[in-house]
Amino acid sequence: MLDIKFIRENPEKVKEGLKKKKATVGIVDELLDFDKKWRGLTQEIEELRSTHKADSKRIAELAGAEKKTAILQTAKQKEKMEAIEKKLKMFEEEVLLRMQKLPNLPLDDVPAGKDESDNVALREVGKKPTFNFTPKEYLPLAESLDLIDVERAAKVSGSRFGYIKNEAAQLEFALVQLAFQKLIPKGFSPIVPPVIIKEEMMNGMGYVDTEQDRQERYFFESDRQYLVGTAEQSVGPMYAKEMIPENKFPLRFAAFSPCFRREAGSYGKDTKGILRVHQFDKIEMFSFVRPEQSTDEHKLFVAIEEELMKDLELPYRVVQLCTGDLSRPSASTVDIETWFPGQNGGKGLYRETHSSSNCTDFQARRLQIKYRDADGKNSFVHTVNGTAFAVGRILAAIIENNQADDGSIRIPKALLLWMNGKTAITHK
Repeated sequence: MLDIKFIRENPEKVKEGLKKKKATVGIVDELLDFDKKWRGLTQEIEELRSTHKADSKRIAELAGAEKKTAILQTAKQKEKMEAIEKKLKMFEEEVLLRMQKLPNLPLDDVPAGKDESDNVALREVGKKPTFNFTPKEYLPLAESLDLIDVERAAKVSGSRFGYIKNEAAQLEFALVQLAFQKLIPKGFSPIVPPVIIKEEMMNGMGYVDTEQDRQERYFFESDRQYLVGTAEQSVGPMYAKEMIPENKFPLRFAAFSPCFRREAGSYGKDTKGILRVHQFDKIEMFSFVRPEQSTDEHKLFVAIEEELMKDLELPYRVVQLCTGDLSRPSASTVDIETWFPGQNGGKGLYRETHSSSNCTDFQARRLQIKYRDADGKNSFVHTVNGTAFAVGRILAAIIENNQADDGSIRIPKALLLWMNGKTAITHK
């Protein structure tokens, strides 16, 4: 949620930011109109309360007809206050409704653009593998090695599910261990969060503000609860309505959890395999920081993601998302796209595997997460999130980049510690 004071003082700047994010601009004028009415009534009722309080005290000093007149007068004042209070509540709800429809504003250094085609590639890192054969996509390789079974998963659960088996299952937990080994010394607390959260908490994180957003979520109507699409959605609300002690910053978590997404907007895309599934496991970085720390914290998250990619010897590129491709809570997002040599008929292409965002105080305002700053003032924290590993996608990248002409898969050196002596996955 944005700061109402900032909107009052900078309506044109807010509109400019909304345009960049392809959001409705007219809502700002509607919001300010209701806010003006709310503030006018607030002042009126405060003055009326003050008068009513004084008149009520004076009644005790009166007698006879004068006292009866004063009693009638205070009764009318009370009726008027009740009527104003109803209007106040209505205007307050109208303001809140429109506040919740506003996305976070992009930071000034985010490149302008309409959609993902305008995202900016910042750098390419790593040497793409070369093969003396046409590299295959991960799924036929994985199926031939009995690592992934989507056919039986479809029989049991429906489309967009998969069984991760044998060495692939070992690789999953090797990735978790590698991530924790990297993150814990950097001050991240490992955590396994709940994957079902209250509706109010998902609202607070800003991921169900639109019908399009809600279509991506699994919602239990009778319980008013959501399955999380990323651990960020359950870690962020941990400190809802709390004051975080200043000496705790940066307060970092490395969260492992299953994630659930309907993939409602991806019909026809990656329908077979484990790139766009309804359930997958993920290690997510999340941090609560002071406002002046969030830009550097975001850079740190991207740097950690790059360290992990280098550990796995996977070639990648770093991409800055443009304003039109940012999520609603994000003020700045950087993706990492990993090279998949078997895609595009063996010609290869980059695919997103990581995303890291600075959400500034957008989520903290909605969740009422504060700290006391150096001046003793209660201020809202900033939140930063980032992918350590989305396991399914990284497994697919490992398989494609490490394939051999005999169909075997080399295991990255960084994961060998947890693979029971195996250096490669071969046909049984």
